[in-house]
Amino acid sequence: MTDYGSAPLPGPQADDHLDGPSDRPLAIVYADYECPYCAVLEQRLRAAGARRIFRHFPVRSKHPRAWAAACAAEAAALQGRFWEMHALLFADQGRLEDPHLWARAEQLGLDVGRFDADRRAEATIARVRRDFAAGVRAGVATTPTLFLDGVAHPGLPTDALISRLG
Repeated sequence: MTDYGSAPLPGPQADDHLDGPSDRPLAIVYADYECPYCAVLEQRLRAAGARRIFRHFPVRSKHPRAWAAACAAEAAALQGRFWEMHALLFADQGRLEDPHLWARAEQLGLDVGRFDADRRAEATIARVRRDFAAGVRAGVATTPTLFLDGVAHPGLPTDALISRLG
C-alpha cells in the first residue's frame, strides 16, 4: 500500500469506464488484459459488486498482446459494449490475437469492420496512452494497481480491502 500524498492522483474523468452501484466506495483500477493477476482482481471486484473505474495499463514488456486488447476494449466502447468486451478479454487471456478479437466483436453483435477500424484509430490509441500516462504519473509500477481514497494498493488486494468495496 502506497500513499502518494501530493503526487497527481487519477481522479475520475468524464469518459472513464465506470461500473457498479453508486452507493459503494469508488476504486480506480489500472490493469492489463494479459495479466493473470488483473483477471483475478476483476473477478473478485465483480463478485463483491464493487464500484470501479477501469483504466488501461498495458505492460508491453511482459504482455505483448495487452496493447491490442486495450484498443479492442476501447473500440467496443465506441459501440456501447466496453464492459462486455472487458469481461470477454479477461475470461480468455490466452487468445488475444486479431482473429479472436474479431470473433469476440462478432459475438457481441458489433459492426466488425467498424470495430477493427476503431481499434487502430489514432483516437483509440491516444485514449490507451492517456490512461497509461495517468497511471505512470500516479506512481503505478505494476498491474494490477487499485486506488482507494487516494491510496495505491499494488498487486492483489487483501480480502479486507475487497470487502470494503462490496
